[in-house]
Amino acid sequence: MVMSKQVSPHAYTIVEVDYENVERVRRAHRDEFRATEGFGLNYLPFISRAVIDALRNYPHMNASVGDGELIVHNYVNLAIAVDIDFTGLLAPVIHEADDKRLRAIARDINDLAARARSKQLSADDISGGTFTLSNSGSFGSHLVLPIINQPQVAIISTDGVHRKPVVVNGTDGSESIAIHSVGMLAMSWDHRAFDGAYAAAFLRDVKEIIETRDWEAEL
Repeated sequence: MVMSKQVSPHAYTIVEVDYENVERVRRAHRDEFRATEGFGLNYLPFISRAVIDALRNYPHMNASVGDGELIVHNYVNLAIAVDIDFTGLLAPVIHEADDKRLRAIARDINDLAARARSKQLSADDISGGTFTLSNSGSFGSHLVLPIINQPQVAIISTDGVHRKPVVVNGTDGSESIAIHSVGMLAMSWDHRAFDGAYAAAFLRDVKEIIETRDWEAEL
């Protein structure tokens, strides 16, 4: 981690995300999903799927720093940081995640996290990541600025989702106040790889996918 801060000029971009669209789908499918899959459906698979899709249009995000060059990958190997009972972190990898839909991603996250905590990961399970998600939301965090997982160029922290008042825009241009599920996404990125506008546009697209996609179709 010290090496990462010394090598990569860290910069940060943060967006607030309205998860009400996701929350409606989670509530509607909660019982069926748990009965079918054997575990609960949290926010992380939705965020992961949105990140994977957004990376298609921002290839420099899905890259590694080599010897004086930026290596852009044509596949997404999504690393998920897993806390090991406060004794350290592992970041097992969903390989070729860009070929997977929401339910498959949820299964992979659950499987990798369980095997990480039981120390049953293989060397392949923790190698080859091209982009990382760090989920602090289960601890109720509001904003965490993560350290880049070398040699990658970006990492997103998914923080806690909280109920709060938001302004809702009606189709007729009217505004109203409603209570929605809202949380922050904070991205640390390597300023050698791209500039702030590129980072901001990517995170904007992640936010838009989370807020507007028809998630029912993925379940």
